[in-house]
Formats: sequence, C-alpha cells, structure tokens
Amino acid sequence: MNQIWLKGFLLILLMGICTGPCVFADDTRTITDMCGREVTIPTEINTVLGTNPPITFATYMLSPDVLIGTNWDFSKTKYMDEKYTSLPNVGGQQAGNTLNYETFLSMNPDIILFAFAPGINPNTKIEDLEQKLYPIPVVAVSDATDVLAYSSEIEFLGQLFGKEEQAADLIRYYDEVFQKVNATVKNIPTEERVRVYYAEGPDGLKTDPAGTACAQLITLCGGENVATVPAKGQGGMSPVSLESVVSWNPELILVGDSKFYDSIYTDPNWQDIDAVKNKRVYLIPNQPFGWIDRPPGVNRIIGIPWLAKVLYPDLFTDIDLPAYVKEFYSKFFHYYLTDDEVNKIISSSGL
Repeated sequence: MNQIWLKGFLLILLMGICTGPCVFADDTRTITDMCGREVTIPTEINTVLGTNPPITFATYMLSPDVLIGTNWDFSKTKYMDEKYTSLPNVGGQQAGNTLNYETFLSMNPDIILFAFAPGINPNTKIEDLEQKLYPIPVVAVSDATDVLAYSSEIEFLGQLFGKEEQAADLIRYYDEVFQKVNATVKNIPTEERVRVYYAEGPDGLKTDPAGTACAQLITLCGGENVATVPAKGQGGMSPVSLESVVSWNPELILVGDSKFYDSIYTDPNWQDIDAVKNKRVYLIPNQPFGWIDRPPGVNRIIGIPWLAKVLYPDLFTDIDLPAYVKEFYSKFFHYYLTDDEVNKIISSSGL
C-alpha cells in the first residue's frame, strides 16, 4: 500500500514540475553542432526555421518538408512545388537585418538553425541568440556562404536530419563539378584569364570585388574580377561609376538584372566596352535561386559548370550543361525539368 501511495505521490510531483508537455530522455538526443557546442534536440525533427537564406536553402535541399518558414520571398519562384512557395517569409539576419524573435518563438519549431559566416551576422553571438529564443534549441551551422566548404555543411545537415545517403549524393555532385572545373582553370596563367565585370542593379553600376562571397565563383571558375573597389560589406553591391567600368574594359560581363541585360547592347554608354562589342554579356540564371549569387549558398553549385562554360567554352566542351542542370534540379531542388525548361534556362542566359 505504501509503495502504491509513493508512486502516486511521485507522479503528482512530476506533473507539478512540468509546466507544459513533459519531455523525457527517449525523446531527445545530444549533438555537437558546428561551433563545437553540445545541444539537446528532439530525436525526431519535424519543424525547422533557419536564421538566413543560405542555411534555409540548404535545409530545403536536404529535407524540404521540415521547413515551416523561409527568409526569402518564394511566392514568385519557379521550378518549386506550391507547398514550398506558400511558406511564410519570417525574415532573418541577412544584410544586417535583426531577427524577429517573437515570430520565431510563436512558430515554435523543433530547432532553429543559426548560420554563421563572415559578413552575414558578425555581431550576433550564439549565446545571445540562444537566450532570446529559449527554450527552442539553436543549432549552429558554419560555412553557409563559402563555396569552397559546402561539403561539411551538407554532411552535418544530412546527419542532423537522418539524410546521410542523400547528403553523400549531393556532396558527390558538388565534388565532381568542383574538381572538374578547378583541374582545368588552375593552370590558366593570370595574364590569360578572362577579365570579368559583375554588373548588378538596374543600371549595372553596382558590383562585388574579388574576395567577397558574392563574387567568389568568378575566381573559382578562372575569371579575373576587374572591379577595384572596396567591398561594401553586408549585402554587397558596391557602387561604381560608368567611367570606371569603361576604364576596366572587361572582356566579359555577368549581369544580375534582366532589364539591364535587355538594354545593354543598345545603350550607347556601354558600346565601347570589349564585352559588349564582342557579344560576351551573360544573364545569370536565378530560378529558383541565383546560380552565382543572391544568396551565396549551396544553390550556387550549379553555377560552377555554367560559369566555366561561359568563361572558357573551348576548354569545357566536355561539359554537358543540360545534363548537369537536370541532375542538379532533381537532386537539390526536388524538381524534374523538362527538356524545354532546361533549354529555356540556358538560352535565356545568353549561352
């Protein structure tokens, strides 16, 4: 009788301690995140929010159905299922923006992924974020914007979501295109590299210089970034003058804005530039996400073979770009392109 009474008393005491649903040890696991912190998270992860677009996009590529919000306007995105384009935009910490803690707390995801990288959230301490979002576990993920270090991020997220085989497949694709392009362009002498200007904005007079995350693929694919301007920092897009662009006289121009791309060949102000005279102006594909930039996340992997073909078509005749694009979209974007869609994407870029 005393044992029955004691068990009942302990059960009542336990119920009194738990102010909400009680979480037992079998429902949680402890992991080491990419900051080296031990974090206790649910055994099963069903709902996730990321703190900036690169980590949200990486989550979408590995486990899209766990996302309950995004930091990007998906509503006008092509080549994506409607259940993802209808996700709410909860904001994030990109380009100096402050996280809306109330929104994140009210949505109560199983975990929040905090992506830390230079220039994205340099003033945010993981401890501060963890305190403001308590009791939701905050898991730190590194290298969200570094095209040279995507493997570690993909592998970590694969382990986190129980998608190890899928992560290994994505890393295989990434390693293949990276090594194929790098093995060729690393041997190109500096003086023989194609001189590139990255034209951003509606007038083409914003850019990102070498050494910035936004322009990283130009260097990776063997281009010589002509912009000699200070990096703007968060968000990029350093302003330049037309006189500067003319003086740099790039051999090739990459364009981020479609309206500017449509006007550059008829605009008299750009006609003396070699890239324009020789018809070497290319519009960067940006659906569902940018291939070169905006945001500088895992979405840029497909930009490696595309830009290699743009810069050095004679050196990369063995790259079957339509095949690479189809494979990438199916593996990373969960969308199966038709032949017509592939051709439209590639031809619209100027290739």
